[in-house]
Amino acid sequence: MYETAFTPWASLGGGVLIGLAAVLLMLVLGRVMGATGILAGVFAPASTYDFSWRAALLLGMITGPAVYWLATGAMPEVIVPASTPMLILGGLIVGVGVTYGSGCTSGHGVCGMARLSPRSIAATLTFMATTAVTVYVVRHVIGG
Repeated sequence: MYETAFTPWASLGGGVLIGLAAVLLMLVLGRVMGATGILAGVFAPASTYDFSWRAALLLGMITGPAVYWLATGAMPEVIVPASTPMLILGGLIVGVGVTYGSGCTSGHGVCGMARLSPRSIAATLTFMATTAVTVYVVRHVIGG
């Protein structure tokens, strides 16, 4: 049985940092902080400048655990209660969803919702409903 840890202060802090980063990216570069769009742009950049800011942002996302380690002396604990095949399948499903949904949770849920985009509101409601159904099925029907 999975147990969900309730971490209101850490969650609030993370949400504030994500929101601040999204606002700063929009303010400074006029760009939406959708992680999959940023990643895709690294592989097909419009210019050297376009590649540079995308690569810097991705590097910042990737080096977060190292910064945590430097600050605390310990790596953050990460528990993944799924097998490698399940992670691969989940990644493929997310990739298909991102493609058909024209964006990811960060682009639609954080930035699009803040701009009151009807498409982003619909996408975020779909993400949340799908998540709720998936958690229910995995935890209560399958018995994970």
